[in-house]
Amino acid sequence: MKKVKNLLINRFTIILFVFVVWMAFFDENSMLRQYNLSQELNEVKKVEQYYKTEIKNDSLEVLLQQTDLKAVEKLGRERYNMKKDDETIFLIVRDDEKKEPEVKK
Repeated sequence: MKKVKNLLINRFTIILFVFVVWMAFFDENSMLRQYNLSQELNEVKKVEQYYKTEIKNDSLEVLLQQTDLKAVEKLGRERYNMKKDDETIFLIVRDDEKKEPEVKK
């Protein structure tokens, strides 16, 4: 009786071990795949947050452009290098300007 009990326990142990290994590494929804998907989700959430703040900033700028003539003049001068007839423009370019985050594929 004890021999049969040990044999069953060993079979169940082996089957359980094989099942856990299969689920952890070989299954379509393995733990490794779940971990990679959660990392990708975190990256996408960061990019989403970046674009939400950019949309908010741009919306405020559009509202300002619609209501303030001095803001329109400032935009024309800074972005589009517009000038009055009696002015000279000097451009200063910085390397540390804000860049978009990269999305890994």
